[in-house]
Amino acid sequence: MSRHSSPGRTERLRIEPTPKGLLFTVLAVGASWVALRLLPVVLVLVVALFLVGTLNPGVEWLERKGWKRGWGIGVALAALFVVALLMSALTIPSLIEQVTSLVKEEPALRARIADVLAQSPPTAPLAETLRNVRYEALARQSAGTALEYSTRALETFACLMSAVFLAIYVMIDRDRLRGALFATVPRTHHVRLSRVLLNLETIVGGYIRGQALTSLLMASFTLALLLVCGVHNALAIAVFAGLADILPYIGVFLSVGPALAASLSRGPVVVVVVLMAMLAYEELESRYLIPRIYGRALRLPSSVVLVALLVGGSLMGIVGALLALPVAAGVRMLVEELRVELPGEEIDDGDLRARDEKAEEEYERRADGVPAEKAAAIAVEISEDRIQEEGDRLAAAEVPIKGGEREPRA
Repeated sequence: MSRHSSPGRTERLRIEPTPKGLLFTVLAVGASWVALRLLPVVLVLVVALFLVGTLNPGVEWLERKGWKRGWGIGVALAALFVVALLMSALTIPSLIEQVTSLVKEEPALRARIADVLAQSPPTAPLAETLRNVRYEALARQSAGTALEYSTRALETFACLMSAVFLAIYVMIDRDRLRGALFATVPRTHHVRLSRVLLNLETIVGGYIRGQALTSLLMASFTLALLLVCGVHNALAIAVFAGLADILPYIGVFLSVGPALAASLSRGPVVVVVVLMAMLAYEELESRYLIPRIYGRALRLPSSVVLVALLVGGSLMGIVGALLALPVAAGVRMLVEELRVELPGEEIDDGDLRARDEKAEEEYERRADGVPAEKAAAIAVEISEDRIQEEGDRLAAAEVPIKGGEREPRA
């Protein structure tokens, strides 16, 4: 890039691309194209890594208690399977029963709604249309759609099972896979790579904890609301609402729908109360709870949480919204670890660089001549000690004050 100017002439800016810049651009575009073409494979890998991040803390806790890693993985998987089985046994029969009951009561319910609509002249044509609904035609029109969604459901189940088996393989072969990764990276970057991996595991754990907390709050609110309103099968509906709350955008419909269907037998007043209360809670959760909970778990500002959800949902729909927060937290972590100086920001990282050099010297001394697997374990151990020291230093820089809050030490 160069500038050319002469007296009396307007200064012009000419961009001269370098071969290195062109090569980088081509590689970036090619990598993006390959990632889009292999999106299902990437999603399977991401789900597998989330499962590893969810189960690995339990496995490591069992290892610290003296269990072998293989047995710890088996116990963690068995616990996950039992929880999934219990939730399915608790929710699916109740939901099937409610759907069956709703189908039986549908003609009478439709007639009552039509009678109410017929009392007002503007809605009278709608009442007549409602009375003349023919389900045979609707069934024929929706047959193709049902087949398409069934095919997608089978594909999703197959991808989920692939992710489960991939997660099992990653946990069993953790040391070998980590050694292979470290063998492809220069030794001077091993300590930083281990810090990145540990921070990614922390991000996944924080995201899972935040998701579990928001789902628990949704289930608790739904259970209390339905019990107060005297709705049957309140526990099963509350569990289903908590599970559906994981899904962005459509989760609100999956949470509210069964609650409304179950409250129809209690009369229109209860239906309106349940609908308004559920919508109010959904608004509270999306505007206040999610930014606060995920912002604290992932160390993201509330505004960044909202923007990340909007951007992820706009680009990739539900999948993008699910991955938006951990991706945003991961980008923020990489910016910090790679010491990237953002526009308008000046980083005084002399102390950080000194600690980095000390850690690298210790790693070089301890990992000299050892295999890649053991070298990776040493790098992780050094990084864990470093992270622990930084956490202790931050805790020591704060002092408790009245009301349980904390303020920086003078």
